[in-house]
Amino acid sequence: MDNLRYEQNLPPNISLRPFTLADEAFLYELYASTRQEEMAHTGWDEAQQEAFLKMQFYAQHSYYMATFADAAFDIVLQGETPIGRLYVHRRPDELRIVDVALLPAYRGRGIGGGLLQAILAEAAAAGLAVRLHVETFNPARHLYQRLGFQEVGGTDVHRLLEWRAA
Repeated sequence: MDNLRYEQNLPPNISLRPFTLADEAFLYELYASTRQEEMAHTGWDEAQQEAFLKMQFYAQHSYYMATFADAAFDIVLQGETPIGRLYVHRRPDELRIVDVALLPAYRGRGIGGGLLQAILAEAAAAGLAVRLHVETFNPARHLYQRLGFQEVGGTDVHRLLEWRAA
């Protein structure tokens, strides 16, 4: 599915385009950046970390492609520069944020919040809930809570959050 429904609400100078196989190296770099803190505590050398991260990246990527085959898998661009990914699965009853991630240099600058607000605007217009899973200790949980997401379930590792228009 295309992203045109929320493209008009994106932050300035931010756009989305569907990912292609040519984005694989960027997507791996992005994925690895989301695991840096965790890797720093493993005691593994660089080769071990890279082998582990590649295995995990391909497992996650394969899972997303198989489980959410008809989702919008988009690369987040600032100008022409890839800075992140946004994967959204549209269902009749919800918009499911499968994944949202930005490179470290672009975190904490309002871009992620702007992407989420664009999705929330689409959901509100369509009368849909927005749901996502987030790791229990992921700092992004605070952003989701500020935007009005409520915890509705989950496990010790992942929490299921939901947003509904007021």
